[in-house]
Amino acid sequence: MSHFITQLTQQASLFPDPSLALTEPDGLLAVGGDLSPTRLLAAYQKGIFPWFSDNQPIMWWSPSERATIIPGEVHISRSMARLIRQHKFEITVNIGFTEVIRACADEHKDDGTWITPEMQQAYIQLHQLGHAHSIEVWQQTQLVGGIYGVNIGRLFCGESMFHRASNASKLAFIALCRHFGQHGGQLIDAQIPNPHLSSLGVQSQTRNRFLMQVQRLAKEPIGTECWTKQTIHLKLS
Repeated sequence: MSHFITQLTQQASLFPDPSLALTEPDGLLAVGGDLSPTRLLAAYQKGIFPWFSDNQPIMWWSPSERATIIPGEVHISRSMARLIRQHKFEITVNIGFTEVIRACADEHKDDGTWITPEMQQAYIQLHQLGHAHSIEVWQQTQLVGGIYGVNIGRLFCGESMFHRASNASKLAFIALCRHFGQHGGQLIDAQIPNPHLSSLGVQSQTRNRFLMQVQRLAKEPIGTECWTKQTIHLKLS
């Protein structure tokens, strides 16, 4: 089968088959288009996500290996368990989405962040439409950690996380797994494997297996109370 980069048309819902993605760079599938809500949701429903820098065209990816985790399998180390029991932080849902995405962009700015102003605005719009969500970690009144992403049925597609206090991003990820799982969520997509994610229980699976899960989970609704503004109280068994 030939592998090539597709130039997207103006029809926002059309994407090529992810199996046509390049092997080098791994997963690059298409370029162009826009970041409209219709196109972004169509991408996530097909296991595709945008990733590009300021000086690049919009690029769409579906890597051959996908980092995912079943929410109930999140790993909580002894040190993280001690931190949770100390109740030093407050954890909330959708209280500060805009602040979280901007903090994620700031954390990666020295590396040339892909969370450009255009991307920020696109995901803020998705949040306003009820599709993108955030978990926030607060120390007193200061936002010190968080994670944001897109919810498609019983699948949550994580985009980025940040920390301004030690282990705050890990705490946000653990809270996401626990909270999403309690409301019927079945899989969290973390996109690209890395050691930090592996320490939390994230594992790699093939693109084909991931896409089969996406096809099923995208059609199954999540619990209606999952993304209402609320405080999360983590409990350890």
